This record gives sequence, structure tokens and C-alpha cells, in this order.
Amino acid sequence: MSDTGKGSDRVGDGTRAVRAGLPEPVKHEPTLPGPVFAAHFHLPGEVTGPYAYGRDDNPTWTLLERAIGELEAPGRDDVETLVFASGMAAISSVLFSQLRAGDAVVLPSDGYQALPLVRAQLEAYGIEVRTAPTGGDAQLEALDGARLLWIESPSNPGLDVCDIRRLAGAAHAQGALVAVDNTLATPLGQRPLELGADFSVASGTKQLTGHGDLLLGYVTGRDAEAMAAVRRWRKIVGAISGPMEAWLAHRSIATLQLRVDRQNATALAVAEALRQRPEISGLRHPGLPDDPAHKVAARQMRRYGCVVSFTLPTRARAERFLEALHLVEDATSFGGVRSTAERRGRWGGDPVPEGFIRMSVGAEDPEDLVADVLRALDESAE
Repeated sequence: MSDTGKGSDRVGDGTRAVRAGLPEPVKHEPTLPGPVFAAHFHLPGEVTGPYAYGRDDNPTWTLLERAIGELEAPGRDDVETLVFASGMAAISSVLFSQLRAGDAVVLPSDGYQALPLVRAQLEAYGIEVRTAPTGGDAQLEALDGARLLWIESPSNPGLDVCDIRRLAGAAHAQGALVAVDNTLATPLGQRPLELGADFSVASGTKQLTGHGDLLLGYVTGRDAEAMAAVRRWRKIVGAISGPMEAWLAHRSIATLQLRVDRQNATALAVAEALRQRPEISGLRHPGLPDDPAHKVAARQMRRYGCVVSFTLPTRARAERFLEALHLVEDATSFGGVRSTAERRGRWGGDPVPEGFIRMSVGAEDPEDLVADVLRALDESAE
């Protein structure tokens, strides 16, 4: 394959994103074929070929899965990607396809707020669940005898980072599989498989697709047997992406590098501005040189993400701040081209202070967004 081929690991991120997953050109055919809406396909005689029934495979998924695989593991042909209806469908597929009654799994204690729900279901199936914080590689202490280590780095919403390569090496030495939730970093921020993970799992709802208009998840893995179990789980539960969502996701990936670079740079500008505010505490962004996670993040991440977290003194102050913002929507989720922020404590699932804010920086002009945030802080002061 040439250096400019779609799967090459030598082209730039922008070139790769623009061309990821595209089929070979055919005269008079579109560059990116439209979505295939089909529950069944013509199938005379014996069952051969890739497409038979819409719950198993779809040509639109195939192109998207190829695109994501080229981003997560450029230049490699030994990985497989499967897309799902949502990030939680992808997460569930790995956990419930790889674990059995009597197994032990290590989860982050500071991860995504749905993980406590997952823990309850795993324990109901007779699986031992251990938890430890992301920071300081604390999960190392819980690995003994575990079947699977689940890493979330950077963690959501606290933005802690762990040394993925170190944890993966320790887990593999004990015979455990390693999955990394790569949602916040995106494949342009870090590549977990290159750091030793067996699975890279993410919600494509967030920055990968970037427009807040679809739900999607995916799993990329390098072990054929493990991925066959993930595929089987998807078939059993039917947690499949609709073809329109898959097509929209593929279309959106073309602008991923443009969006990520703009949003990440602006997030750092916002974080730098917040450092000067005395009412702000607990400011976190892995790109800040003095952030507790920066040293590790700089070794394993190529971009630091579009999320900034910080704490205002009280719940009331945080709510006034959010109400005063003009360019930032009060909404959950992150990674979209329009900036959002929310008081995470309103959900009740994250161990954060009442005034804790998770802000997702969009693609607005940096100076406009920084000015809006600073003005809202001024106006929300008592």
C-alpha cells in the first residue's frame, strides 16, 4: 500500500479522516454511497457472502467500521471494528461477552455515571466487580486474578489520566484482557491498541461525530476470538446502528481533524482563562502544564480533548453561571461543535461537588467563547 493509501499510518490525521473508509472509486457512483436501508438481501441457494439479514451486517456499517478502524489503528489489517446503537451498547457488548459468573472485573471508580448501573447488573450475574480511581494508576492494586481491566482515560467527568501502557502490561502479565474507553480522547487524541489495550471502545455520539444529532458506539479490537464474541453479543441483543445514523457518522468523520484541533485549542484557551479566576477551584484539563495528569497525558496522548472541568463555590453560583452564558448551551453530553456545559451534580451519579461544572468546548471563535465565559462568571457573582 502506498504512503497515501487509506490505511496508511504515514499520512496526516486530516488526510486520513477525509478519506477513511471510502470504497474504491467507481465511475458515476458517489464517493460515499448513500445509506442502505434493508432488512433482508437477495439470498438464493446457500448462504454465502457478507450480507444476508439486516441485524447481522449492512454495507453502510461496513464502510463506517472500516473508517473507524483506520483511525484507531492506521496501517493495520489485524483489527476489527463493530458499530453499535450507542456507546453503552458498545460498552455492554465487551463486558457481557467477555465475562462469566465467577470472573472478576476492575472498573474505574470515577468513570462514566452509568458504570454503577453496569456494576449492579454484573454482580447480579455472579461477576465480582472491583473499583479503583483512574489517577495514580490505582487500578493496578485491584488486578490480582481479574479477567478484564476497564480503563477510562481521561476519565469523565474528572479528567484524570492513567498510564495505559503500564496498566495494560501489568494486566496482560496476569492473563487479563484490557479495554479502554476512548470517548473523550477520540482516535486522534490517543490510540489505545498501540498502547497495549485489547479493545478500544467509545461513544461515537460525542466528538467522533461532533454534531449532537445521532447516537452511536463502537468497539475496535485486535483479538479475533474476543471480537467474534463481541459480534455474537451484538447479534443476540440486536444493539445495531440504523443505516442513516451510520451514514451520518461516516460523513461527519471527514471533518474530525478540523473540529478536534479547533475545539482542543479553544478548550486550552478557556482553561488558561479560568486559571486567573479566584472563585474557580479544581480546574482540570490534561493540556494544562500544571495539571496533575499532564505528565502522563503528554506521553500517551496526541491531543488533550475538548472538555474542561472546574468547581464553583456553591450550587447556586454554578446555576447562575450556566444561566448567564450566551454561547454555551446547558446540556449534557460533550464533543459537539456548539459548546455545552452542565452542573454534573444534578444527575446524582457522579461523586462531584454541587458546584462542579463539566464544560465541552465547541468550534466557536476562541476569543468570543472566552469572553462569554468570563462575563458569565462576573454576572453570576453575588
